[in-house]
Amino acid sequence: MSDKKTTETTELVVNSGYTALAEMDMKDVMADDCQGLEFSFDRVKLPAGGGTAFEIPFSDGEDSEMAKEIKGVIVFNHPAFAYYVDKYTGGSNPPDCGSFDGIRGTGTPGGNCAECQFNKFGSGEGQSKACKNKRMLYILRENELFPIVLSLPTGSLKSFTNYVKGQLTRGRKLSDVVTKITLRKATNASGITFSQAAFAFDRVLNNDEKSAIAGVVDSTKVYATRLNPAAVTDVNDSVPFVDTETGEVIEPLK
Repeated sequence: MSDKKTTETTELVVNSGYTALAEMDMKDVMADDCQGLEFSFDRVKLPAGGGTAFEIPFSDGEDSEMAKEIKGVIVFNHPAFAYYVDKYTGGSNPPDCGSFDGIRGTGTPGGNCAECQFNKFGSGEGQSKACKNKRMLYILRENELFPIVLSLPTGSLKSFTNYVKGQLTRGRKLSDVVTKITLRKATNASGITFSQAAFAFDRVLNNDEKSAIAGVVDSTKVYATRLNPAAVTDVNDSVPFVDTETGEVIEPLK
């Protein structure tokens, strides 16, 4: 009986929705159906006030679903730094300075992020940074062609860093494993409640799955290189976030 169950489980993994991508040439798909179109991957919304469910748009963009967890392959991720000279009040206006590699900023003041005065604790309100340090995760869910994007706020960066370190210690790249992301209710030293992302390993992709999603990984990297600083902004930016290390509200300088 156990052998039968093992065989069934193996077949289920081999015939997963990820392997179906092997039948598609991502470059051909993008060239045939997306030429001349400007579109972006769907963005996941994080709740305010310690909520524990993600809001994920449907592919048609008309509605969204609430989900307690996101399970998929993180095919790519990169820093997303944003600095506003005037206080950000929401909307899609681009930051005065932005960075997608965490090394060099584009705009005002621009330049070396490590040496920037606005990327240091104490440059914002209290002991916070004036420059928001976030990270964009591109997550490919099973049976889907395009990744969804989770803009990871500062308060969740430590848990993500620990998860990445744990996977690398075991010789696993993020694009080689299925990751489960959930939200937990957290409270900082000042008693402010917020939502914090938690990451857990689900399983390793088999060789067929890794080969199948290779085109998505490459296409996502190309997509990310074409982003501009305006892409850093999202609906979550209108809600002040809390740094779990300092207990300070993270807001740009007024």
